[in-house]
Amino acid sequence: MSKKTNLKAALRNRTGSGRLNQMRKEGWLPSVMYGMGQANQNLKVDARAFHDVLAHSSSENILINLDIEGVGTSLAFLQAVQHDGITGAAIHADFRAIDENTEITAHVPLHLVGEPVGVKNGGGLLEHNVHSLEIRCMPNDLPDTLSADVTHLQVGDSLHIGELQLPAGVKATHAAEVVVAHLAKPRVVEEAPVVEAAPAAKGKKK
Repeated sequence: MSKKTNLKAALRNRTGSGRLNQMRKEGWLPSVMYGMGQANQNLKVDARAFHDVLAHSSSENILINLDIEGVGTSLAFLQAVQHDGITGAAIHADFRAIDENTEITAHVPLHLVGEPVGVKNGGGLLEHNVHSLEIRCMPNDLPDTLSADVTHLQVGDSLHIGELQLPAGVKATHAAEVVVAHLAKPRVVEEAPVVEAAPAAKGKKK
């Protein structure tokens, strides 16, 4: 079962870029929650607490028990985070209100596990093509990370999405033939031919 993170929020009335920037200076992260047939709710969450949530999560697609002051607690999915183009700091967050029977789409980190046979015996080079896999699942089935065993790969072999052993209830959204990893042939570096310098011409005798 996927773990859920608790985060406090409050309703906000301020809109417009100037007011939102002032809100950020005060330590708040402007946010919005939508979904479940409800009207959009403009929210604000503590920016430092939100940063800590992201710092302890393997991806930005996470489940959150959003405790809204004066309203109550709602199960929400962190749908998107907008970052500052220079500092990388979060400047806005979109939450999607869901329940435990709502299918969600998420991007989950995909790690390769093991050393391929073709690396040990053939000197092959492992190419990791898909680092984050888009999946669909119910909230309680959302994994923190995914792993793929590559120990069986020989030089020239590829591992495809359709060959991944995904947890129960988890489905990949991309086509089965998409290559996750490939074991390439070792690169051969050709040495440049050595050109011997021509012997220096002897001076003519007078």
